[in-house]
Amino acid sequence: MRRRLVVVFLVPLIAVLLVLGGAYAWSAARSIQQEHITELVGDVAYFVTNARQALRSGSPELVTREAERYAEVYGTGVVVVDRSGAPWATGGNDATVLDEATTAQIQLALAGRRGDLPQPGAPWEFTELVIVEPVFDNGDAIGAVVVEANVDVAREAILEQWVLVLFGAVLATSVGLVIVFRLSDWVLRPLRRMDRAMEAIERGEIESRIADDTGPPELRRMILLFNRMADEIERTMSRQQEFALNASHELRNPLSALLVRVEHLATGLGDEWTRDIEETREEGRRMTRILDTLLNLARSGQRDAVADRVDITELVRSRLDAWRQRATQARVSLVLRGDDPVSLATDRVIVESALDAVIDNAVKFSPSGTRVVVTVAESDGGVDIVVRDNGPGVDTEELAHLTDRFWRSPRNRSTPGSGLGLAIATDLVHSIGGKLRIEAPDGGGLAVHLRLSPELAA
Repeated sequence: MRRRLVVVFLVPLIAVLLVLGGAYAWSAARSIQQEHITELVGDVAYFVTNARQALRSGSPELVTREAERYAEVYGTGVVVVDRSGAPWATGGNDATVLDEATTAQIQLALAGRRGDLPQPGAPWEFTELVIVEPVFDNGDAIGAVVVEANVDVAREAILEQWVLVLFGAVLATSVGLVIVFRLSDWVLRPLRRMDRAMEAIERGEIESRIADDTGPPELRRMILLFNRMADEIERTMSRQQEFALNASHELRNPLSALLVRVEHLATGLGDEWTRDIEETREEGRRMTRILDTLLNLARSGQRDAVADRVDITELVRSRLDAWRQRATQARVSLVLRGDDPVSLATDRVIVESALDAVIDNAVKFSPSGTRVVVTVAESDGGVDIVVRDNGPGVDTEELAHLTDRFWRSPRNRSTPGSGLGLAIATDLVHSIGGKLRIEAPDGGGLAVHLRLSPELAA
């Protein structure tokens, strides 16, 4: 963001400096050229007066000494031509002034007409100045003065002005950079602190806050609202943790009492009840593991997944056996496809909880006389569990909402439920680095794909 702020502030500044500096540099160059031309015209007028006296008296020495001294001081050549156009008196080098263009101007001057004065132009085109002025005597042109000016001094003056402009632009840009960086730091410092606080909260440091009274007023208000929001989130999470802690702790006592009664009842039942008793014990032990997980989560605020080598096929079979009585009551059959052992390092409790939520959803919405097919297969180093039912299904546009919390299809509002099962299953699978995907296959119903990754999520 700092780079964007610098660009936003700096680009207009540079554009303004280019426009204003360029305009000033161009104007200064033309002004220097005009001043040089004006001075040269004044010097030409002085030589015209001397040339008139010299031509009248027929003494070129009257103008030659002045022309030579002028050429020596200013490096400017002066030539006086007579009525025939031939050089009559010179000062400096006359070989470069009587070229074809200059000769044409001389002829125009001897005809009694003044030529156009040089005009300012582009500095790189300002290379030489030649002025031809007629010399009149009683209204007749008796000669002409030709002056070839040296423009090195003018070009140096233009260059000096341009260097000053460039230096000023660089200085202004440097000052602008300092101001922009200070301004961006002033604006972004609260945002950086907010970003660090949000990262800390994401890591679980829910007590992190922002102590910053600098920056624009809008950002100070944002920081105030952020701290209030963080306080409210902390209070909400604290209440949730307290509720989970109390609920899980209170449930352990009746669960322990229930398991004790199961053991007591088991002593008075026949051998035909052995399987049911063992399944009841296993469900009780599983509920104990879930409560332990819930207690750890409530105490620490987060749960680290525990990776153990798990036979996924056996796990799925055990969960289907646990749900079989419920399915039988709903006259729905549970079928497992894939008897080969499939081993994976994952968190058993999380996989069981996610699979329970999906099986519960499948049994709940399957019509009587249908079946729920669960398939287990290895794929790309992981394991795919597919739960396929024959329920009413949903429309294609509703598929994306099935994992939203509390969302239920309008056609199934009369069916008991909270709309949390698939959402919870999705969160559980994601917590161990897996994915949950739902499809609407041909023939109706839903196919829920649980993709278990070989590596737990970080």
